[in-house]
Amino acid sequence: MACNAARWRYAGHMAILVTGVAGFIGSACASALLRRGDAVVGLDSYDELLYNRALKEQNLSWVRRHGDVECLEMDVCDAEGLTSLFKRHAISGVVHLAALAGVRSSIQVPHRYYDTNITGTARLLAAATAAGVQRFAIASSSSVYGGNKKVPFAETDVVAEPISPYAASKAGMELVVRSHASMYATNAALLRFFTVYGPRQRPDMAIHKFMRRIAAGEPIEMFGDGSSARDYTFIDDIVAGVLAAFDRVEGCRTYNLGGDHVVTLRELIECIEAVVGRPAQVLRREMQPGDMLVTMAELQRSRAELDYCPQTQLVTGLERMWEWMRDEAQETRYKQAG
Repeated sequence: MACNAARWRYAGHMAILVTGVAGFIGSACASALLRRGDAVVGLDSYDELLYNRALKEQNLSWVRRHGDVECLEMDVCDAEGLTSLFKRHAISGVVHLAALAGVRSSIQVPHRYYDTNITGTARLLAAATAAGVQRFAIASSSSVYGGNKKVPFAETDVVAEPISPYAASKAGMELVVRSHASMYATNAALLRFFTVYGPRQRPDMAIHKFMRRIAAGEPIEMFGDGSSARDYTFIDDIVAGVLAAFDRVEGCRTYNLGGDHVVTLRELIECIEAVVGRPAQVLRREMQPGDMLVTMAELQRSRAELDYCPQTQLVTGLERMWEWMRDEAQETRYKQAG
């Protein structure tokens, strides 16, 4: 496996294509690839369904602090554009993170999720394979476990009960990848992320919203009684897992990438209160359709095959995220004052 990793990490003029490069996880992965010496070509559509383009451009500016990267503005559903991209750039492998995310938004516009997450992935795979690309790391989600009653979730579990359009789109995407890998003997890692947080997290996600609103003395919404639980995973640990999977995968393999510790919503709010230094004004709301009661990753396969070992405790990760949010707020005030 070490030889394979070296081949893909140090491929001379060859570059790794990172889709969704201006997003939260995409920008973090692209930066890590640049820091270790890889060439990166980025692709992003700057879709504004969940948050605005300006924030994504800030993410890309941060990526460019770590090295040169060409970012192509393109939708992964653009078959002709993808074909042209692979003709113009020598690509050694693909880290595919472009997707529409979020359970609640998927209920409003499910067709967009199916188009981007399923059709877009199929078209990307087709264009890449036609260009001779054989190595992929592809983002999936813990949401595919849906209505499963057994915890922790293992990669061998049946994922036939998605409870939201988002979950269905990721489960469908996984089937597309497995079929493609079987036909074309590609190396593809399907990575099921468990609630990723940290600096540059999407502003629509709970931790980001809670920190922002608690700091401002504004109320936050708690859906349910606070007993729902998540396997929160810090961004640095996710990036380490993505890169290890990209370097090492042989055949088509599925991996859970989680934080190895489940926290209830009530406990999360208490931790954020401590980090921000203010009490939360909590408004109780009914559980929303599509929300899972618990997510918990079984990491045995990821540990054995990827040496995956999440390092960041929740409080430490929240402190680092809060530090970033304060720095961003200070920079914004400075620019406004100027």
